[in-house]
Amino acid sequence: MDRKIKFAPGEHYHVYSRGIEKRKIFLDHKDYKRFMALLYIMNQAPSFHFANFLKSHTLKEIFQEKRGKPLVAVLSYALMPNHFHMLLHEHTEGGISKFMMRLLTAYSMYFNTKYKRSGGLFTHPFRAQHISNESQYLWIFSYIHLNPLGIIRKDFEQSGKIGNRNVADKFLKAYQYSSYLEYAKVKRAESEILDLSLVPDYLLNVDFSTKKYAEWLEEEGSENMEGSP
Repeated sequence: MDRKIKFAPGEHYHVYSRGIEKRKIFLDHKDYKRFMALLYIMNQAPSFHFANFLKSHTLKEIFQEKRGKPLVAVLSYALMPNHFHMLLHEHTEGGISKFMMRLLTAYSMYFNTKYKRSGGLFTHPFRAQHISNESQYLWIFSYIHLNPLGIIRKDFEQSGKIGNRNVADKFLKAYQYSSYLEYAKVKRAESEILDLSLVPDYLLNVDFSTKKYAEWLEEEGSENMEGSP
């Protein structure tokens, strides 16, 4: 399958992929943490031997490791049981393609070894959408950070709390596998994944995600809350 868009330095892209046949790609906490570590360390021009690093370091220590020149800027992300979303800014020609190849290859090798399987883990090729205007840029921030609410959609519906912003906010602040925590001013080792210098100040200082919760839910409905991109 050929990609419909061409990546260009200085542009923003919504990048996402899911498990082949919609299978789960994260089966436990360690899987999510491994992917997040790879989000950080594979984002550099030089190659990196992850297995060698882990022989003498813990996984969390990866975020203290100095990197070479980043290929992309990761502005936001959300990991779901069977897929992920990211907002990326390409720094150099071919940066997104190289970064994604390294990321998905490294994680697939880890996953297949751990769970004693073989073959592709992700649909190919990964999908991408060019962010061409401000309204689209603002919308994708909310979309990515609200995506994990799909995990508890049934709970919302059964409890009648589908429009409760406080319930949504509480869940998102407890969800460890997205960049929502950084935008909620939580500092952690994984904060090194992001480059917030490219994010406008008004997005850093406003609780834009849950503020748009009801509006987003009404417009997008259950289709984008079911856990699949």
